[in-house]
Amino acid sequence: MSLAPRLDLRQSQSLVMTPQLQQAIKLLALSNLEIEGVIAEELERNPLLESSAPADDAPVAAPEAAEAPRDEPAGADELVMAGEGAGESLDVDIAAERFDDGPSESAAERIGDLGSGSGSGSAEAIDFDSFADTSESLADVLLAQAGATFDATDLFVARALIDQIDEAGYLRADLHDVAQRLGVAVAQVEAVLAGIQRFEPTGVGARDLAECLAIQAREADRYDPMMARLLDHLDLLARGDLARLKKICRADDEDMADMIRELRGYDPKPGFRYGGDPPAPVIPDLTVTRARGGWAIELNAATLPRVLVNKSYYSELAGGAQDRAGKTWLAEKLASANWLVKALDQRQRTIIRVATEIVRQQEAFFLHGVAHLRPLTLRQVADAIELHESTVSRVTSNKYLSCARGLFELKYFFTSAIAAADGGDAVSAEAVKSAIRALIAGEGDTILSDDTLVELLNAKGFGIARRTVAKYREAMGIGSSVQRRRARTLQRA
Repeated sequence: MSLAPRLDLRQSQSLVMTPQLQQAIKLLALSNLEIEGVIAEELERNPLLESSAPADDAPVAAPEAAEAPRDEPAGADELVMAGEGAGESLDVDIAAERFDDGPSESAAERIGDLGSGSGSGSAEAIDFDSFADTSESLADVLLAQAGATFDATDLFVARALIDQIDEAGYLRADLHDVAQRLGVAVAQVEAVLAGIQRFEPTGVGARDLAECLAIQAREADRYDPMMARLLDHLDLLARGDLARLKKICRADDEDMADMIRELRGYDPKPGFRYGGDPPAPVIPDLTVTRARGGWAIELNAATLPRVLVNKSYYSELAGGAQDRAGKTWLAEKLASANWLVKALDQRQRTIIRVATEIVRQQEAFFLHGVAHLRPLTLRQVADAIELHESTVSRVTSNKYLSCARGLFELKYFFTSAIAAADGGDAVSAEAVKSAIRALIAGEGDTILSDDTLVELLNAKGFGIARRTVAKYREAMGIGSSVQRRRARTLQRA
């Protein structure tokens, strides 16, 4: 065996995740709204890309793509699939393809229409300031009241305390720590906090729920020793232990019922009256409608970006005087632009393929409701449309489908199977949850235990164990029979 150094040539194969392939895989997992952000970044980096939407009366014609480089990487589906040749090619004719059915008028034209009123150019421009959010936040409201209440020294302490009040209106700081940090006495901090707790909204500045309700009770002149003892034992009220509460509060049935009604009128989170971002609406990526002889499955055109390669600009740049570095840069931008357009088109085609198979597998759900939802896995859809399971998983992430029965995430249609009690076809776990929810909603005065629910579900053909019923019930946020019975008692109090 020779110990001398030498050079060897070896040949090997490996799967390389090129930047373009990583980009195509990333696009699959993004929703239509998230795609808009990616497109905006690419438009800033690549001068050969443009976002265009022709006018309503103009024929739709995508600009012809410039000649792409010869050595293009394979498509995302082709490389992540289990076998060769099962994916669709990303090599599309950009000159002949239209990549979306988005709204035909451009953003500039829409803004012009809004600002022009009747359409004439002499009208006033649109006032964008009118769209600004003018609502005050909780901190703004408290600071305004503090400025009118405290002097300079106390105002300094008040601002520090207001900074520690969360959006629900609760103080999330220790008074001793605040006093040490500001270099003031704890008594001064407590006095300032007492002043803040008299601000609007009533109950703000409390350190826990009991103190928040106590502040509101004092404001309503209902804070007596009996109410104080009730607020000191809110845990018993939460458990519905009214017998022990009446003994502790020294109250009869009428007094206890009156105090509980009073507490129901208080706000446990007073800070939410001000500011806070409203929940963002979920915009569907797909729409499913009933059509003659089947289903119409379409991508939401309102959220689909339209990206084209500007061939005329490329020809202008390529025809000018350029050095070697400039030609290399231009070729890279052209390859990147062509790849992005093709990747977006492939993404749309893949989403439609997956959604079509989901609708085919779950057609009974779209016709009759959640009780007819079938068990479905990613593997079943992937095998049916000859894609890799990971590709189907990316497609169904962050995507929402709108149909006549409501708005659903694509992941909603993939549920585990529950064996049927009569030995028939398995049923979906979502169908079982729906049956449990319906039984509990209609239980009336007779509270159903988990054992009773199992018997009723078995009678409906669901072969399910008691522990599974308890697991599904807890997952839906429904309390046990004991908790529901206590809640029913509190409602009657």
